[in-house]
Amino acid sequence: MEQPKRFYVDRTICVGCKTCELRCAVERSSVSKNLASAVRETPLARPRVYVHSDGLEPVTVHCRMCEDCSCVRACSTGAVTLDKESGCSYIIPDKCIMCWMCVTACPYGVIAPAAEKLAADKCDRCFAMDEPVCMSACPTGAISLLSPPEIEEKNRIRRIATMNDD
Repeated sequence: MEQPKRFYVDRTICVGCKTCELRCAVERSSVSKNLASAVRETPLARPRVYVHSDGLEPVTVHCRMCEDCSCVRACSTGAVTLDKESGCSYIIPDKCIMCWMCVTACPYGVIAPAAEKLAADKCDRCFAMDEPVCMSACPTGAISLLSPPEIEEKNRIRRIATMNDD
């Protein structure tokens, strides 16, 4: 199986608007699936991707779809599982017993207890949809899905450009 494509966020064009967060929350965890209604729902819809700022530029936090998923290995019930076709890990809420071992095992801190759903929650890269909602919602096109070699090449080019700026 080839490695799954992963999110790549071009930090040079991400403006930190959080449109990806908002769209993710509305589409993936609201009942109504529309913003005007979602803001009145209880519990409030929550995103599975996050945008933070380090004071200089926006930093996105999302599931890295690790090659050796520690969250999958840590789950004793099989609630956190791997889709063989896409290589994406995802959570089956009905199997989750809220032990939070997946939360503890995730090295990136992207799995969160979603107590109101009585299960853990994480980005699954919208693998069962045509494309990730965060990617389609991004107004600057900063989010893309790339293979690990493509990401490494983008990072290499960015490092060279940064060195040349000095």
